[in-house]
Amino acid sequence: VQLQASGGGLVQPGGSLRLSCVTSGSDFSIDSMAWFRQVPGKQRELLATISADGRSNAWSSAKGRFTISRDNAKNTVYLQMNSLKPEDTAVYYCSNVVSGTRYYGQGTLVTVSS
Repeated sequence: VQLQASGGGLVQPGGSLRLSCVTSGSDFSIDSMAWFRQVPGKQRELLATISADGRSNAWSSAKGRFTISRDNAKNTVYLQMNSLKPEDTAVYYCSNVVSGTRYYGQGTLVTVSS
């Protein structure tokens, strides 16, 4: 199972970014997907989840600002991030669970700074 995240970069406070994650090696259409983030020295934080049938949830810091979505035809999950704040600076990881094992992509760095 491989997950390849992209779309990170430098953005000003108040700006937006859309992260993408392409998966391979599993049946994406039945996988539940998630986005996490991690700041050095802190625990990895769950941001959003989306089920195989498209039901989504946002957690903690992501509520009201981040939206998870998926395109099963492209084996891709997205994270739309709006109203970004400096405290959103982190490495963002996509993730899935296949046969009881959680997999993470390599992460993409998001830096929010003026």
